[in-house]
Amino acid sequence: MTHHGHAALASALSDLLQARGAHFLVLLLVIIATDYTRADEISYDDVDAPKHPGCDNKFVLVKIRNWIDNVPASDYVGITARFGGPVAARADKAHVTSLSRADPIDCCSNPGGVKHAGNVLLAERGNCTFTTKARIAQQAGASAVLITNDREELYKMVCFENDTFADITIPAIMIPRSAGESLESALQSSQNVKLLLYSPVRPVVDLGELFLWCLAVATVIGASLWSACTANDVGSGRYKRLKEASAASRTKDDSDDKEVVDISIASAVCFLILASVFLLLLYLFMSNWFLMLLVVLFCIGGAEGLQTCLVTLLSRLFPGVGTRHITIPILGTVSSLSVVVFPICVAFSVLWAVYRHAHVAWVGQDVLGVALILTVLQVVRLPNIKVSTVLLSCAFLYDIFWVFISPYIFKESVMIVVARGDKSGGESIPMLLRVPRFYDPWGGYSIIGFGDILLPGLLVSFTLRFDWANKKSLSGGYFLWTTVGYGLGLMLTYVALNLMDGHGQPALLYIVPCTLGIVVLLGWIRKELGALWNNKDVAEEPSAGQVGAAQA
Repeated sequence: MTHHGHAALASALSDLLQARGAHFLVLLLVIIATDYTRADEISYDDVDAPKHPGCDNKFVLVKIRNWIDNVPASDYVGITARFGGPVAARADKAHVTSLSRADPIDCCSNPGGVKHAGNVLLAERGNCTFTTKARIAQQAGASAVLITNDREELYKMVCFENDTFADITIPAIMIPRSAGESLESALQSSQNVKLLLYSPVRPVVDLGELFLWCLAVATVIGASLWSACTANDVGSGRYKRLKEASAASRTKDDSDDKEVVDISIASAVCFLILASVFLLLLYLFMSNWFLMLLVVLFCIGGAEGLQTCLVTLLSRLFPGVGTRHITIPILGTVSSLSVVVFPICVAFSVLWAVYRHAHVAWVGQDVLGVALILTVLQVVRLPNIKVSTVLLSCAFLYDIFWVFISPYIFKESVMIVVARGDKSGGESIPMLLRVPRFYDPWGGYSIIGFGDILLPGLLVSFTLRFDWANKKSLSGGYFLWTTVGYGLGLMLTYVALNLMDGHGQPALLYIVPCTLGIVVLLGWIRKELGALWNNKDVAEEPSAGQVGAAQA
């Protein structure tokens, strides 16, 4: 690398590090944030699994209700094989059947004269192929076969070469080891076990998805309005007067208090490189302790973001409150409002961390997440469309690579594995907004990564500041159409999710063309692309001469 190359890299890193204290932590969380949107999968295809005539089914999750001696027991979830017959889609179309144990338990040889007419047969994995087990169970008269895996994961049962599969007409379902052991224990205790097998269809649109869409769009709009109001305050001199009141006792140079970071082209590229490095580290070293570290970082950043939002809101609602300050040892002079609000924010963050696995914990996670996003969009800004084009184009390729291309390198989608927390022992990455699927028979959550809100939000915030600085009307500006484009792009993401049976989608694949594309197209049509491309920071404070001219 040349001397100029080193200088550019150093400058890019400096841009990312110049926000102090908790603001740097916020930026770090942005880098870690996953750009990924999904709903929990109930059926999916596998391009690597071999397909043959009679062996081309999708892998579909199956609900297994069970009763032991007519007493309802815990439900289980299994997965169908590439071969075999279908499972009923509705519980009222399925039949309650008895469960019997294969003998031998591996179901690799015919049980002789023993018949299991109409029963579901329970077998264990191993010693022969899955298709062999299914044929033997079918010959014994079973209506379906449950195959217990040797681990908790749901293994995908596929076919092998040099065989035919059209003769297998009963469903073959893999179940986790714990489920199989529980059912087998009941059978060995001579208890009567009955099952109901069905695979309910997920609704096309769930209220949770609509709520998450509204939350993401509202967050982008709110952050843009806040950013533009701050820029307007700076331009009018009001911001300076507010800052003077809060910094009266400070002795540091004003340059040390810079709170806004303008992204450069070099820092935009550096940002995405760091994001890729962190994502890969998460994938390679993901564990329970690693996720716990992210939870701690999220709590710190979330508490900082929540404090910033509350102090700003209360200061605007009650202007006199924000001007009162007290002196605290070590910390120096701080706002009395911050002293009151900060412990509340910390307590809220700690409570979420302690009860993050509760069924309502998603509310606390989303509150902290939205506050963190709003704060980031005040700390980091785009100076013009040129930088935005580089940033969002890199993010566009980043999303596509880690969702769709990484499986060809790592045998699985890196971003999907990280977002689901497959290797974390049940812990999930917290840098996501999530909403439960309220009317989905499978339950689960719809989620969206912070990056899918933050990166487009930078562009939307810029367009509103640009519109206000150039006194554009709502319809004649860029903010309205960029916001509509963001909502449309996110909506297209959910359409793709449903078309792909809930398989994770890179949201920026749809959002970037619908936001950046709209701004560039409108700028070209209106012959304002040059102004957008090289726009200076609209929030720059006017010089003394400009202020005097304005007053005159």
